[in-house]
This record gives sequence, C-alpha cells and structure tokens, in this order.
Amino acid sequence: MKEEFLQAIDEHQGIILKVCRMYCSDNSDAEDLYQDILLALWKAWPKFRRDAKISTWMYRVGLNQAISRLRNSKRNVPRESLNFVHDTIPANEQNRLDIQFDKELQTAIAALGRFDRALLMLYLDEKTYREIAEILGVSESNVGVKINRIKKQLKEKIKP
Repeated sequence: MKEEFLQAIDEHQGIILKVCRMYCSDNSDAEDLYQDILLALWKAWPKFRRDAKISTWMYRVGLNQAISRLRNSKRNVPRESLNFVHDTIPANEQNRLDIQFDKELQTAIAALGRFDRALLMLYLDEKTYREIAEILGVSESNVGVKINRIKKQLKEKIKP
C-alpha cells in the first residue's frame, strides 16, 4: 500500500505543488501545507475507492486541506511529521506560480476568495468544466459562470 501511495505522489506531485503555491505566500508556509496535504492524502488513501481519477481525488483532498488550514490558521494546531522521502516540497521551478506569472497577476489572484482561487487554479491547469465541478462539488454551469466572473475581476484589477 505504501509503495502504491508513493508512486501516486510521484506521478501527481504537481497537483500538491499547485495547491501549495496558490494558497501560500512564502516557502515555509508552502512546505508546511505540502506536508499537511501529504498527511491528509495518506490518511485518506485506504478509503480511496478509485471510482474517480486519482488526480481529481488529490485535488479535492489538497484543496480541502488548504482551505481548512486557512480557517484554522489562527489556532496553533500541532503538526504530525511524515517519515516519507517526500516530506518536503520539491524545488521544481516550472510549477512555481511566482515564476509563471508576474507579481501584478499574483496580487490579483491572491485577492480572490478561497473558492475562486481553487477554481482558477483548476482552470489554469486545463481541467474540463466537468472535472472542476466534480472536484469542487458544484454544477458545470456554475463553473462557467464563476470562471467568466473571475476573468472579468482579474481584467479590471490588471488594467494597462
């Protein structure tokens, strides 16, 4: 079971990285969130029924963990340590939002609500409306409406 889990993490670690970069402004917080997501995935692994794609499941668990962490950030929650090789965030430059996007866009994205940031991240990751709807638990039509509103918001904030 451990080997299967580690293989899934190796194949889909970009998902975890994207969530960390979308919800954390510095590397220390991103590394903490990375570990929190790995721990949540590990705890949920035995219950994963494989009726959804593993990437969809990982996005759902990762986003739920990131949003929960934001909610609980005011409380001092004890952290559990992982004994895996993957317990620190990799320095994969191609997945870093601060390299992919300029600071002005980053600031505009950071100003979005938690749900809108998650939706935008999935959209930028070229997920279909159906996949986004499944991950976030909303209708496909709601995804389309929200994406259009987010685009409009970003265009207004980043006027030339």
